[in-house]
Amino acid sequence: MQNTPSSAGQPPPPPFLRIAESFADAVEPASFPSTVLRWRNQRWAEEIGLGSLSESAWIQHFGRFQPLPENLPHPLAMRYHGHQFGTYNPELGDGRGFLFAQVRDQSGRLLDLGTKGSGRTPWSRQGDGRLTLKGGVREILAASYLEALGVNTSKAFSLIETGEQLARNDEPSPTRASVLVRLSHSHVRFGTFQRCAWLEDKAAMAQLVDYCVAEFHPSADEADMPRKACRLLEEISTATGRMIGQWMAAGFVHGVMNTDNFNITGETFDFGPWRFLPVSDPNFTAAYFDAQGLYRFGRQPIQGGWALQQLASAMLLLADADDLAKALAPYEPAYRESFTAHTHTLLGLLPSGDAASDIGFLQTFYAWMTESGASWPQTFFDWFGGIASEDRAGASPQASLYNTAPFAAVRVGLLNRAPARPERLDHVYFQKASPVSLLIDEVEALWAPIAEADDWSLFETKVEHMEEARQALAL
Repeated sequence: MQNTPSSAGQPPPPPFLRIAESFADAVEPASFPSTVLRWRNQRWAEEIGLGSLSESAWIQHFGRFQPLPENLPHPLAMRYHGHQFGTYNPELGDGRGFLFAQVRDQSGRLLDLGTKGSGRTPWSRQGDGRLTLKGGVREILAASYLEALGVNTSKAFSLIETGEQLARNDEPSPTRASVLVRLSHSHVRFGTFQRCAWLEDKAAMAQLVDYCVAEFHPSADEADMPRKACRLLEEISTATGRMIGQWMAAGFVHGVMNTDNFNITGETFDFGPWRFLPVSDPNFTAAYFDAQGLYRFGRQPIQGGWALQQLASAMLLLADADDLAKALAPYEPAYRESFTAHTHTLLGLLPSGDAASDIGFLQTFYAWMTESGASWPQTFFDWFGGIASEDRAGASPQASLYNTAPFAAVRVGLLNRAPARPERLDHVYFQKASPVSLLIDEVEALWAPIAEADDWSLFETKVEHMEEARQALAL
């Protein structure tokens, strides 16, 4: 599929149209009083062939939702169910967003352009279908930081202020409104399958499996539908395990791990009340309304497995329970391998090659992190490259923590592992005293000048710092 507005020839129709009748409703976007472009992700616009859009054309497509040429003729609000804090809810669906277009990146990977804050849909219930400007800013920050840290995540693509004033219980009101467009590798959720199961619609479930295999997990293709469903579940289990392993290494707390907030490609999205850990704390909870700590940091791996079990239960329409149970088996090893690998990645180290040694190192490292109260982002930054950063760590704002007896075993593990591409330490990012971080107090400090004086300079500086980190870590 070609994505540019001036594309020649006749590209194939967006693949989701094959199943749209069973899984989505055509909707009309809201008509906003004004459209002021606040942020565009130019790097990803180039990646999907939309980098040459003028500002006016960008606003027409991503603020007024004029269809992209040869793409979806109208927005589609997707239908799904889900477990929300353990309670099944059959009254869900895209209540303030829709699928606007499907595009491909330069490697041919299918991506969805979806919205947040684009107006009411049949699934809005009592909601107004809108998004606060602060909510849009928060998503840009979180997605950019996750991407910088190498976590599989949706990308914030566009943010346009809409001129409306919204009433909200969790921030001062009235507050400014916005519409966000995000770029995701599939918006198909675990809850999409759950809806088929609830309706006992075997034909729709098979249609959904065929779509997901063809477009996102082609290695799961099988002639036999029960086997195909199980192979798809294996792929989703692996992808989910990898994602949560990355979360745990990055100190990311999703906040609302409902089954409608998991997608089939293992990509982080719909992470409303997210947080990043200031210090290691297994009981840290991101959402103020999660009174029981169901989705606290230390429970995230368990909750990911539970969500997959609900997906497997939905797939009983197509496959045998024993076969589906076996298809869940890849989750735990994928999680463990990802957690180990991504911890080493964020420390700029090569794993030792001995699984037992690496697990022992992680246990020692994270136990020290929890007991010492060391800054999560600062520690990873200080020791990036291990022995290659020993002098840098000695000049750290928290260097005194590294001179204590409890750190001795951690130091041995860090220094005994070879640096991975230590030339990355020459990047300007590592010449600074402190890393980019995204703690809640920082977010509030970035938002205050926007709210009070429409001053976006601190926000822009933070995003630039994140981009420095992304480039330094990815070199």
